[in-house]
Amino acid sequence: MEAKKDVRNDLLDKVDEVDLVRHHFRTMFTAGMGFFTDAYDLFIIGVVIALLTPIWHLDTSEIALLGSSSLIAAAVGAYLFGRLADIFGRKAIYGLEVIILTIGAIGSAFSQDITQLIIWRIVLGLGIGGDYPISAIIMSEYANRKDRGKLVSMVFSLQGIGLIAGPMAAILILMMGVPHDVAWRILLALGAIPAASVIYLRRKIKETPYFSLDVKGDTNSTVAAINDLTGAKIKVDDNKHSNGNGVKLKTKWHDLFKYPNNLRLLGTAGSWFLLDWAFYGNSISWPLVMKSVIPNATFIQGLALSTIVFVVFAAPFYWLAAFSMDKLGRKFIQILGFLGMAICYLIISLTSFAGYMLIPAMFVMIFGLSYVFTEFGPNVTTFVYPSEVFPTPVRGFGDGISAGTGKIGAFLGTLLFPFLMIAIKVQGTFMVLVIVSILGAILTAFALPETKEQSLRVVSEEEKYAEADNLAVPHKA
Repeated sequence: MEAKKDVRNDLLDKVDEVDLVRHHFRTMFTAGMGFFTDAYDLFIIGVVIALLTPIWHLDTSEIALLGSSSLIAAAVGAYLFGRLADIFGRKAIYGLEVIILTIGAIGSAFSQDITQLIIWRIVLGLGIGGDYPISAIIMSEYANRKDRGKLVSMVFSLQGIGLIAGPMAAILILMMGVPHDVAWRILLALGAIPAASVIYLRRKIKETPYFSLDVKGDTNSTVAAINDLTGAKIKVDDNKHSNGNGVKLKTKWHDLFKYPNNLRLLGTAGSWFLLDWAFYGNSISWPLVMKSVIPNATFIQGLALSTIVFVVFAAPFYWLAAFSMDKLGRKFIQILGFLGMAICYLIISLTSFAGYMLIPAMFVMIFGLSYVFTEFGPNVTTFVYPSEVFPTPVRGFGDGISAGTGKIGAFLGTLLFPFLMIAIKVQGTFMVLVIVSILGAILTAFALPETKEQSLRVVSEEEKYAEADNLAVPHKA
């Protein structure tokens, strides 16, 4: 039995110990383009709301629903696709989520009223939600041990480019003189293009070695995937033992809710919930925030300012986090980020409480600094953690629950932000964000392990679930 487990480890060691190769970067791009699209589609709605409000005479409730509907749908999509990835495999469903996303983006652009637009945004959200667990896990299960944090973070870091692309596209279209009642449709339709561009690439990806071996017990598929990754020529000695009879993990879906998986799930899902409450609430409602701080700014000026903030304070720090992840560690970066966010929000809140409303330039600097800590912090690490800390047979479900719970936080933050701004003004709203951020730091410290440079097998403690049965021994051709 132990010898056969050693064979399993020998196969997966080839994934863990390979140097960075072209396959890694091809997978990163294929997965990352989905997150470019996700970010564009989720955050462009703030611009669309600003354009549509005077055209369709939207009230506060309609604005809140339109801004948040795709987020609650994303939660459902993450739960659903995460579980399906554990049942049918990563490859079996990879690409379906971007097809749904593409359809939702096109449907949104052709909506004739607020009800239709909300429905199509829900469809869009289902695809976005599905993209979170599947893309993260595929990258994680193909990544090597020393660069896994970097590779998974780079997938997510394309979100930063999507954040910039939205307001830049809006500025360009509006400066060209496109009427507002046409501009919002173009902006929503553009979200279909990058999603559609990777459908074929996603459908061509092989099943990950971890799932093939640990769940299906299929050593032929495992070896084929390893050969594709490493360029090696491994073969299986005895093919009759290769289909369905390799090493399998005995993990059941309900093991996700047993210790230590349940504590880790609390940490991954809870911290993602708290992060997205703060991040999406103030990001999607950025026009509302700026209106309260710079009431005389034009719409294009507000967009330009938001673009500058993202370019200077957000996008570079996604990548800084990615290249620091395997050196500083996920836990350190996540705690530091949450605490930095809390300090920035506290400064904004206290100055407002004291009646010394920050001058616009100072507000933008401090608000921008909060983005530094968000991106070089929990916005990246909450994406990486769930793709690592759960055993392979429940990794999709664990990641799906984490991402979905995060999107519930985003939904609540986005839904409540306009009402909080009216009821308790800037000072009270940002004090809520202070509390949310501090809770995120505490939860991270209590519930999450450090995972840098460790094999997925070690991080997830999945060796205790291993059941070796008739595994054929691989050899070099």
